[in-house]
Amino acid sequence: MIRLGLCCIFRAEPIRFRTATARYMLRLDRTVALERLASLCLHNGQTLLRSLEFCLAHGIGAFRVNSQILPLRTHPQAGYGVDALPGAPQIIAAFRRCGQFARRHKLRLTLHPDQFVLLSSPHPAVTAASLAELDYQAEVAEWIHADVINIHAGGAYGDKPAALLRLRRTLEKLPQRIRTRLTLENDDRVYTPRELLPLCRAEQVPLVYDVHHHRCLPDGYSVTEATDLAVATWDREPLFHVSSPRDGWHKPQPSRHHDYINGSDFPLEWSRLRCTVEIEAKAKELAVARLAKYLRGHGVSLTNPAGPGLLTTPARSQEEKL
Repeated sequence: MIRLGLCCIFRAEPIRFRTATARYMLRLDRTVALERLASLCLHNGQTLLRSLEFCLAHGIGAFRVNSQILPLRTHPQAGYGVDALPGAPQIIAAFRRCGQFARRHKLRLTLHPDQFVLLSSPHPAVTAASLAELDYQAEVAEWIHADVINIHAGGAYGDKPAALLRLRRTLEKLPQRIRTRLTLENDDRVYTPRELLPLCRAEQVPLVYDVHHHRCLPDGYSVTEATDLAVATWDREPLFHVSSPRDGWHKPQPSRHHDYINGSDFPLEWSRLRCTVEIEAKAKELAVARLAKYLRGHGVSLTNPAGPGLLTTPARSQEEKL
């Protein structure tokens, strides 16, 4: 039984999260800036609930929460603690309502911090900034009952074994609220499933298997082998990623994502599992609906089959920027 997941934003549905630039906020008086940030955070908490309501109405069983759901939360100059925001209890309550809604309706929530979160870096300042970001994401995860904070392993820095050792040592020092949610994902340039699985097994960190990345950076494992080995690292419902190349597999840069998923790129090996599959496609909810229709037509069982009637209004910009 497959649970399909929508990632972060919408293509056609008029549900929009808001963000801000540090440059804009730093021009403001600090009191005014905190008021603006509080307004954005509250808006995003309310918008997240609208997003979950949409997912429930359209049979989408999981939602990945935007890593900037609290805009600029850990920025070196413009950042803030939630308690410093005017109306902080109302903001937290808005996010807790999302968690209650998700639990009541069995919607799965995940987070995927930005690429600058690097736990394998040789630079202490980079590691410290990454840990601050993970702590913020864990705070949100507690409010909304998200069970996954997914990251990439980072760079090789000219010495891949040394980088993985730094990653392992950092994992061992993580606070519990991060550690129990943290997962690692294979990427398309540096780390394959074969390279990450020993660490995942040793440190009891689940592997989020991205089949597109694996096809771009193969390691000798078949999709079936990588799937089975990844599943064995999970103590809860496994999470996978799927996407299709924008210009096809035989063109330059196949790592670039298409608007939709080519049905042939969805591993049939997954249809025998109870798992969550996040759809990494630029058409967002429209891509989820199209893939759901394809899978149902090929006899794949979905835990929350997507319903009819997804909107097809013109696409808008991803975020509203101040």
